Amino acid sequence: MIETLLLALVFSIIRGYKIRPIFRSWAIYPVLVCALIYVILDVMLFNGNYNFIKYANIFHYLYLLTFLILIIKYELNISAIIGSIFIFIGSTLNNMVIAANNGKMPVFPTLSYWTGYAKPDSFMKVNDIHVLGNSATKFKFLTDIFDVGYSIMSIGDICIRVFVLIIIFNTIKAINKISVVGEKNI
Repeated sequence: MIETLLLALVFSIIRGYKIRPIFRSWAIYPVLVCALIYVILDVMLFNGNYNFIKYANIFHYLYLLTFLILIIKYELNISAIIGSIFIFIGSTLNNMVIAANNGKMPVFPTLSYWTGYAKPDSFMKVNDIHVLGNSATKFKFLTDIFDVGYSIMSIGDICIRVFVLIIIFNTIKAINKISVVGEKNI
């Protein structure tokens, strides 16, 4: 998920917003801590440590809940509704694929084999809902096919990440408005 945070920062800079003020707000730090934990977990996966995988789903929900702090603090109600629609769409697409493939999410690694993130025997070791995709996979275009070398995502996963992008971007936008108003009052 770190790439989504970075993408939001880049998009904010392109739109002319300052990103430094966001780091002066305590509300961003729970999100950043969870993003850092995601990086640590990815490093563990790279090293073949799959012990935490059984808790990944719970951590994913906790991570998304940290965004409530930003939503409440900066009154991002409309952004939260739009982002929630993306989460709903993404979750529905993922659940549809999982249901069509006997409770499993097929994964099609390409670049991840080259980077070492995925190994041919990884799916047997992990023993979660992810399985190596094959020719019998249903709805292949909705499975985990977007391989970035350290993560393999589905269209549903990308939709869920759009929520993160929307909330972080609009948080930066809100903080910039507060900073401008504060400067005018001085």
